[in-house]
Amino acid sequence: MHADYTIFTTDDAFDIVGRLFEPDGEMRGVVVIAPAMAVAQEYYAPIAGWLADRGFLVITFDYRGTGQSLRGPLRDFDADIFDWARRDCSAVLQRALDQAAGRPLFWIGHSVGGQIVPLVKGATSISKIITIAAGVGYWRTNPRPLRYYAILLWYLIVPIVLPLFGYFPGERLRILGDLPSGVMRQWRRWCLHPRYSVGVEGPVVEAEYAAIRAPLFSLSFSDDEFMSSRSIAVLNELYENAAVTVQTAGPEDLDGKHIGHFGFFRPGVAEPLWKKHLLVELTS
Repeated sequence: MHADYTIFTTDDAFDIVGRLFEPDGEMRGVVVIAPAMAVAQEYYAPIAGWLADRGFLVITFDYRGTGQSLRGPLRDFDADIFDWARRDCSAVLQRALDQAAGRPLFWIGHSVGGQIVPLVKGATSISKIITIAAGVGYWRTNPRPLRYYAILLWYLIVPIVLPLFGYFPGERLRILGDLPSGVMRQWRRWCLHPRYSVGVEGPVVEAEYAAIRAPLFSLSFSDDEFMSSRSIAVLNELYENAAVTVQTAGPEDLDGKHIGHFGFFRPGVAEPLWKKHLLVELTS
């Protein structure tokens, strides 16, 4: 396996930084890993390398305004979640389709990366969608005590800090990470609606979810501090025409080790789950 950095140029001429993890032998298929909110692509390098060693070409990347795809000061950086999906992810997916050349193409979406795949141009060409800890962010479906903290975040913290800083200073606040203000504003609207993105954005987005007919494998975790079982179920219901398979793992599957919202991608912790769930889904 070898990994190289690359650039994906979007339809509005923005350069997204990504990496290609290429297998040394014959390629079995292409895997795109779409990151969670404010999570840099380096976090997914261990699992990307693991999959490349098993014959898959794996693509990781940073959304605009995050990680290595940040250009200049984040203050007043113009981007929202639609830019991430319709432009950034679309450019990545087009490269993935070119690389696949008829082989299977898989989308692994962590959290928001599993929420926005229907908004990506060309998403109906994906062979299988695998969502990891992906559910809606509607605050009433948040697990306790996050539910009560979400009220503070959406009704007090975000409305104050966005005009003050010109972006969301997540690192300073120790809440997620730094994010463009447009992303945080749109995400706030979604998280205040029971039907999340579909409820806010309307029939166009609802139709994009309905257009997904690829098999979808949803893996969630019983000790996820951010996603409840109801959050997961509501998102999966939006994929109304996809054959959805739902499985839940927990500490009991890893000798008592905590998994939570982020632990699935940690090497040395969740590798048994990579074999049990991920590799099976990519080869079945």
